[in-house]
Order: sequence, then C-alpha cells, then structure tokens
Amino acid sequence: MEATGTDEVDKLKTKFVSAWNNMKYSWVLKTKTYFSRNSPVLLLGKCYHFKYEDENKTLLARSGCAIEDHVIAGNVEEFRKDFISRIWLTYREEFPQIEGSALTTDCGWGCTLRTGQMLLAQGLILHFLGRAWTWPDALNIENSDSESWTSHTVKKFTTSFEASLSGERELKTPTISLKEKVKKYSDDHEIRNEIYHRKIISWFGDSPLALFGLHQLVEYGKKSGKKAGDWYGPAVVAHILRKAVEEAKHPDLQGITIYVAQDCTVYSCDVIDKQSASMTSGNADDKAVIILVPVRLGGERTNTDYLEFMKGVLSLEYCVGIIGGKPKQSYYFAGFQDDSLIYMDPHYCQSFVDVSIKDFPLETFHCPSPKKMSFRKMDPSCTIGFYCRNVQDFKRASEEITKMLKFSSKEKYPLFTFVNGHSRDYDFTSSTTNEEDLFSEDEKRRLKRFSTEEFVLL
Repeated sequence: MEATGTDEVDKLKTKFVSAWNNMKYSWVLKTKTYFSRNSPVLLLGKCYHFKYEDENKTLLARSGCAIEDHVIAGNVEEFRKDFISRIWLTYREEFPQIEGSALTTDCGWGCTLRTGQMLLAQGLILHFLGRAWTWPDALNIENSDSESWTSHTVKKFTTSFEASLSGERELKTPTISLKEKVKKYSDDHEIRNEIYHRKIISWFGDSPLALFGLHQLVEYGKKSGKKAGDWYGPAVVAHILRKAVEEAKHPDLQGITIYVAQDCTVYSCDVIDKQSASMTSGNADDKAVIILVPVRLGGERTNTDYLEFMKGVLSLEYCVGIIGGKPKQSYYFAGFQDDSLIYMDPHYCQSFVDVSIKDFPLETFHCPSPKKMSFRKMDPSCTIGFYCRNVQDFKRASEEITKMLKFSSKEKYPLFTFVNGHSRDYDFTSSTTNEEDLFSEDEKRRLKRFSTEEFVLL
C-alpha cells in the first residue's frame, strides 16, 4: 500500500509539472526578427543577398521578419522558402507515455533532444532530397505571430488526435522500402519528394516505434545514465543520435551512418571504415556519413575568437547545423547574418500529431519565421554537424574544414582537428562497441565527463 501511495504521488507530481510546462510553453512568440539590408544571410551553405524594393513591403510582414530602415526584398521569398522547408521539431504534449515514467510531454526538459533531431533531420534531407529541395507549400504557412496560425493548427491537431484515438490505424512503422514506393512515381519528381519528406518526418514521430522519435532517444539515453525528464547536453545527444542510426533497421537507412569525434579529433580512417562498411543490400557504394563534433567554444563564456570559424562552418555546403543554444535553452543553429546566429527554437509546446495517419498535417513540423541571437550570448557547449555523401566527399570536406580551422581561429590550438589513421593508433579505445552494451566503457567515461561540463537545459 505504501508503494502504491508513493506511485500515486509521483503521478500527481508529474501531472502538475506537465500542466505547468504546457501552460508555460504554449504561448506564441510575438517578437519580430530584424534583418539588415546591407549584409548577406547564410543558411546551411546557401547565401542570400537582400535588396530593398518599396513595392514588396508585405514580404517580411508575412514572414514575421522586420527590417531596419528599409524593406528587404530580392531573395526574401527564396530565403523564406528555404528556411521554412527545414524540419522543425518542438516540445509536444499528450503523446504516448514514455516507458518507465509517467511523462506524456517533454516540455521543460527535451529541448536538446529536439535540436539533435533537427540536425539529424537536415542530414536525412540532404541524403534523400538534396540541398536544393524546398517544400512546395512552405510559403503557404502563416507566420507564428498570427493567432489564425494557432487556431488553424489546433484544428488540424484535434482532427489528427481524434483519428488516432479511433483505433482505425495502429502506431507502427511501415516495413516497405521507400525506394519501392518511389519506383511507382519515378516520372513524378514532386510525388517522389513528398514521399521522402513525409517519411523523414514520420521517423521523428512521438511514438515508441518511431526510429528517431523522443521515446527511442530516451531509451538510448538510459545507456548513458539519462532518463526521461533529465537534461541532455549537446555531446550526450550526439552519441544518442549515433546509436539511434546504428540500430535503425529500416532498409532505406542502411546507406547512412554517424561518426562522433573523440576528444575534438576526427580520425579519418575510422570515418572511412564506417563509410566503406559492407551494406546489407550488397551494394558496394560508400555509405554517407554525418560527422558530429562536440566542442567547447571557451570556458564559462563563449570566446569571440571562434566567431569567424562558426560563420565559416555554417557557410559550408556540408554543414547540417549546430546543436547549441544559450544557457538554459537549446537552439538549432542553421545560419547567420553579421554577428548574429539564425536558429529554430524547440521551446513551443504543440499537440501530439499521429504521423502514422495518412496525410497527417505537416504545418507544425515547419517553422514559419527565423529567429536571431548574438553569437556572444551562445553557450560554449555545442555539437557541430557535417554530412558527406561518400568517401570522396569526406576527403574534400576535411580538407576545406582543416584550412578554415587554420586561418579563422586566433587560438593557439584549433577547435578540433582531422587526423590521419585510426583512433587505436593513438592509444584510444576503438569506436566499435560491444553488441550487448550500446555504450562502451570508454564512451561512458567521455559521456560522464561531458555531462559534468555542459550546461543545464530547461
């Protein structure tokens, strides 16, 4: 009886905290983002030059962006479409309960997992759709400053949630390969892209069976001593994402892998070994790789000497963004203008969407307006991500990034390095892991160290 009473108290406590967080994070952001007309905007390797045209005054009003002195035009539509097309993953509520807890929301604790999801989603977009892809309906999304956007999406959420409760469809991951589906639409490029677009989002659904959903990421986090409701730092999330991709059994994901740098060092032969690993389909082509590099940009505060390098990173076609933020908040950094970073914010509490339902609403997975933050406010702990389609791509990227590291940093030692050879050649434990233990002892030690160094995210 005593244990039962304790369980009931824990459940009530969880419900109270969830209710408070849901109220706290359900507001709609009202602030506008200011862009300069005189400086280029870089977004994940693409450059946009804005010019002002008085006849296009409504462009930024629709995007939630404001302008100092003049109206930005020119590439505004293209920039908005590109930004909105990135996959946006935020706090959710009323999703299926996370195993081992009473939690049905990640409000207040899951923001770094969400920013990690966004980085991985961008890597998958590059892998399946390419950097030139944009969502055809991107410009039809109303700005989040508008109350009509909120009411519109709430209706969509309600429809989706009611349909999920009706029991008409089970929450399960389809086993059919996307490539098989796409063959039927090989002559219709837009339909092919829509299939991949929806499938990528479905992999991040808030259900226990979604390959890269919150439930699965929390489960992998348990191997590093984390549990639902704990805070997760950028380095820990990098290792969790690697495990999630390694364990994904979907046939369409056998051609991609993740490598996490060890102690700010990328061992080239370890990366190439991952890319050259035999594929289950028997295809001898190289695997694509997402390289994640956990770094610190200073001590207690970010060292501004790293600003130029971070700009350089976000200017690269290989970049898939940065898991970072400011103290107590995690953001997904995707670009910059001048000395300000452009980001997507996961701190919106949205309703659960059942992504197993046919034609589930896509609007809430795309951010209507960009936000900016001064680089100086950035917390020093972050994880940088790169995507390389094959071994040749990796060699080119490592050369470019190495040159950038040498010329952009005023520090005596570079932020991280690319080293020829394997990690074992330098007396480090091999990055391979025991099948019975998802994290090796060496990884656990590193994760523990990162956990003590990183900031708390709320």
